[in-house]
Amino acid sequence: MKMTALTRPAASAGPDDRDPLCWAWEASQEPRRAARTGSSLALKSVLLGSGVVAFLFGAGFITFVATLDRYEREPGGRADGIVALTGGAQRIGDAIDLLAKGYGRRLLITGVNERTGRDEIARLNPGQRRLVDCCVDLDHRARNTIGNAAETRRWIERNDFRSLIVVTSNYHMPRTLLELERVLPQAEKLPYAVVHENAPTEAWWKHPASAKLLASEYVKFLAVWVRSRIGQDPAGIAAEPPARRPGAVRVADERPSR
Repeated sequence: MKMTALTRPAASAGPDDRDPLCWAWEASQEPRRAARTGSSLALKSVLLGSGVVAFLFGAGFITFVATLDRYEREPGGRADGIVALTGGAQRIGDAIDLLAKGYGRRLLITGVNERTGRDEIARLNPGQRRLVDCCVDLDHRARNTIGNAAETRRWIERNDFRSLIVVTSNYHMPRTLLELERVLPQAEKLPYAVVHENAPTEAWWKHPASAKLLASEYVKFLAVWVRSRIGQDPAGIAAEPPARRPGAVRVADERPSR
């Protein structure tokens, strides 16, 4: 009978029994695996952070648009003065109507083009010539919202006013009030928003031009809010006489506020 030799099974190779070349190759992969893991975590962090920022921006924008209608009402009371920021004839017309109703003693129209005078204002507001001549002041210096606020401050101080009705477009009102609060923290400010037919806030997502305008204004509002929190004060720059762009801009034209 043929005998079969019993053989002892080979023991499993331990860590020290591996091929040195294989061990060296695996060891060389560890930094690469760690780098890939770190890159993956960094990418996830960036994506998560971007998502949070996008969510906050979107939620803030929706809130911004939803609260604009609270400015669309007549002032709750009378004030010493009325200020209207140029950007459309409707703003000026509504401000003159408020003046005629006795809501304020004087009206400042700020940001008026150099070529626009009292005659043009009176022509665009028939029947109000006497009021325009006696009680309306025109500012030709301001070229943006910062300048509007600086010139309004000068006007209020010159007339020793303590309260103000602010007339501008509804989408522009939040940023205007922030700028005025920065330079006139002690003055009472009553908003009166003008709603322009070319810039509806209802169903704005159906109107690409309106959505673009509102988004742009929201970004500008955020910039002013941040600037006010970190203490920057560009009023000194705004007080300098600006070099106006050539060409007349009709008061009747509605254009996005800068």
